[in-house]
Amino acid sequence: MGKNTYTVYHNNRCSKSRLALAHLDDKNAEYEVVEYLKNPLTAADLKEVLSQLGMPAADLIRKGEKDFKENFKGKNLSEKEWIDAMIQYPKLIERPIIVKNGKAVVGRPTERIDEL
Repeated sequence: MGKNTYTVYHNNRCSKSRLALAHLDDKNAEYEVVEYLKNPLTAADLKEVLSQLGMPAADLIRKGEKDFKENFKGKNLSEKEWIDAMIQYPKLIERPIIVKNGKAVVGRPTERIDEL
């Protein structure tokens, strides 16, 4: 993939994730899709993405998810524990995440992609 190619961490069942791909298509942008529910991320992948986002793991957690409410609500976890939680329950990962040239944004709203 070229230097100007985007990487999109994508969940096809998520409307915001599909909107991100449509936004990139409108710009005729090159992108690679990573379906992280089918191809789970490793701890190293997540650490790299969090570094590119410039945010702690807890800020990437979808707190409305059933898995969060049943397993993590009210818990104060360490960075490593949140990363382990996202590996065990990938639906907890906020989406879509768009990466380009070593920087990343969460594509909510979709216009955030234009910051890259």
